[in-house]
Amino acid sequence: MCIGYPQQVEVVEESRALCRSGDQQQWVDTRLVEACVPGDWLLVFHGAAREKLSEQRAHQVSQALAALVAAEQGDHQAIDHLFADLVDREPQLPPHLQK
Repeated sequence: MCIGYPQQVEVVEESRALCRSGDQQQWVDTRLVEACVPGDWLLVFHGAAREKLSEQRAHQVSQALAALVAAEQGDHQAIDHLFADLVDREPQLPPHLQK
């Protein structure tokens, strides 16, 4: 399985961008997404951007990944706050999976 990580664009060159995730930086291939500018958020899989994200969506993905780490470590108490967007609603299945 491949997991994408949100990264924020810092520098843009011809077909790549220097991106940051926490204290890590890496060059990311941007040929599969529309033109980006510093400050944009990208969903990155194995060094290649596959999708541009809003800042809110990047935060949600980061929170979900943090929840996976907490669950793996057995820290189930640390998970609820990571899904604050679900506090006032029930998660919904995609339309093709609903009855």
